[in-house]
Amino acid sequence: ISSGTSFAGALRKHPKHFDNLYCNLVDSGEKAGALEKMLDRIATYLEKTELLKKKVKKAMTYPIAVVVVALVVTAILLVKVVPQFESLFQGFGAELPVFTQMVVRLSEWMQTWWFVVLLGIAGTIYLFKEANRRSQKFSDFIDKYILKMPVVGEILDKSAVAKFGRVLSTTFAAGVPLVDALDSVAGATGNAVYRDAIMRIKNDVSSGTQLQASMREQDVFPVMAVQLTAIGEESGNLDEMLEKVAEHYEGVVDDMVDNLTALMEPMIMSVLGVLVGGLIIAMYLPIFQMGQVVG
Repeated sequence: ISSGTSFAGALRKHPKHFDNLYCNLVDSGEKAGALEKMLDRIATYLEKTELLKKKVKKAMTYPIAVVVVALVVTAILLVKVVPQFESLFQGFGAELPVFTQMVVRLSEWMQTWWFVVLLGIAGTIYLFKEANRRSQKFSDFIDKYILKMPVVGEILDKSAVAKFGRVLSTTFAAGVPLVDALDSVAGATGNAVYRDAIMRIKNDVSSGTQLQASMREQDVFPVMAVQLTAIGEESGNLDEMLEKVAEHYEGVVDDMVDNLTALMEPMIMSVLGVLVGGLIIAMYLPIFQMGQVVG
């Protein structure tokens, strides 16, 4: 800056810390002579988007936590607890119940192949991450599929709409032309389905189509988001209406994540109860049968 480079130009030299959207907004603020106001707007935008990211991450973490905890507890019981009962059963001299036999065989298999199982899980996770990083088609397929998942898919869907409203309202209010602003929005939604839809919107808008009309044609945006955008275009307050879109769907995501959290806590206990209870029943069935015979 001291050598004559603009603030935005200096920021562009550090893309790891300041993305293209950030630099474009700073550039608009400098050119308009309203850098202080623009930096305040950027700070608000970043705070809102980071808060939304945390909410979405929390929603994604809970289901994974349920599966991981259930698998770990089951594996420990099969490898450490069941073998102790197995040595006890050998002295019974009677045929074990079918359910108990299944659990014992599963325990023996886990004791033999546990390392292969761990290696397989780690390998699958690694291959998935690499495929998602290197293959655009695979990444797009996952983005499309995940939106169809119950609960989590709906949270990600509403999150993408909130990001769309937040980024577009911020860039448009900064004086960035709508077509250029849509370029920034496409990469900020975090989902390929919305990215492709927004790029189609950009092409439509550049050829003279209204934003709300093109949004309606894409069949991915909720009716309320389209209606608020239409009101904004007709009233000349597009940035304000888009901000309302962002605030509304950020609130929807907040409520959905809170509900998911409240639902997951008893679900974790239920899943663990079924798994642990099932294994305990399998281990005690032979003892109950032996007691009936003796009785």
